[in-house]
Amino acid sequence: MQKERLFIYDTTLRDGQQTQGVQFSLNEKLSVIRSLDDLGVDYIEGGWPGANPVDSELFESIEKTKANFTAFGMTKRSGRSAENDEILSSVLNSGTSSVCLVGKSHDFHVEKALGISLDENLINISSSISHLVNNKREAIFDAEHFFDGFKDNSSYAIQTIKSALDAGARWVVLCDTNGGCLPNDIRKIVDEVIRQGISGDRLGIHAHNDTENAVANTLAAIDSGVRQIQGTLNGLGERCGNANLTSIIPTLLLKKPYKDQFETNISMSSLSGLTRVSRQLDDIINRIPLRQAPYVGASAFAHKAGLHASAIIKDPTTYEHIVVVKVDGEKKLSASESMDEIGSDRGPINALSKALTKDLGSYQNLIDDIKLVDFKVRITQGGTEAMTRVVIDSEDKNGVRWSTVGVSPNIVDASFEALLDAINWKLVRDTS
Repeated sequence: MQKERLFIYDTTLRDGQQTQGVQFSLNEKLSVIRSLDDLGVDYIEGGWPGANPVDSELFESIEKTKANFTAFGMTKRSGRSAENDEILSSVLNSGTSSVCLVGKSHDFHVEKALGISLDENLINISSSISHLVNNKREAIFDAEHFFDGFKDNSSYAIQTIKSALDAGARWVVLCDTNGGCLPNDIRKIVDEVIRQGISGDRLGIHAHNDTENAVANTLAAIDSGVRQIQGTLNGLGERCGNANLTSIIPTLLLKKPYKDQFETNISMSSLSGLTRVSRQLDDIINRIPLRQAPYVGASAFAHKAGLHASAIIKDPTTYEHIVVVKVDGEKKLSASESMDEIGSDRGPINALSKALTKDLGSYQNLIDDIKLVDFKVRITQGGTEAMTRVVIDSEDKNGVRWSTVGVSPNIVDASFEALLDAINWKLVRDTS
């Protein structure tokens, strides 16, 4: 079966920069662009030429990329032609082969936010896209607030994207700008858009994560026929973020039905570097990588529960949904929970515990029933002076549990301290 092509559009450097506290320097943008280009995305949106000095300098200094390097802007303003709109001219003069323009598709926003008539907005969209096409640029139209607009006035929302397509746009991107839609909303509306005669291979999806559904909404749009996917690395973006390409890309390449039905420009060998790309971005924005991040997080393939850890040792597919090496993930078994089927802990911390309780002479019978049941490690953020905090939970034959803490720059020393305190506590309790 011939696979359909999906196109990946990264907007980390533009929409991702809307994240509070994130502001890329020129060198940081160039570094991210190199990584995205090596990864194999189809489009890299660099920013808005003329909006700030960094973006203007970026478009002047960028070297040729394999991806379509894309400038972002907005449709022309009312009261002037596309040729005489200086904001649109700045975007066009950036020299990129692809240009993405955002415009209103919700009648409420047209009349209240822009203060113009619905017909005037359609003219602004059409003339702006035509101006790009006449200047030999690939034109992309981001239909802002499309899904909310469709719910309120489906006829007008459709008119906006048809105006862009009729003017020569290669793509029209349906935006869930406020991030309030659920997958069923996305699916039904995209289905209706395609029933209106707009081909899915001209449609894109731009989802925000305000209901924690941006990835699910993107997949729902693909299921309904959309073929361009917009998103950001690590889900960066305004408010709750954008659709997370770091989750979407491996899902498309590794999970059925997507891996059987679609192809992207990202190879399996490039996919193996996704964790590195994700952590490079976190390093640039000075953010601790999210341990629970799907596919690339430190805990994505970590196993703590005894039965899980035991099964993983025998066959990783028992508790892992993909082959870990495919996304450069690290498999981890928690030290205190590497137990076999009968609950016998084989972890290194338990080995230390057994060494400590091996021969205490006349006190041995008081500690024979100590069992290590949990082990937690936290490293405080202190640079070269970082301290390791270990919390150990122990239990006796009567089911009584107690916790002890060890603190040291060294994890083994901290563990030893916590284990020694656990033994001492039981001896004090049972001999008092």
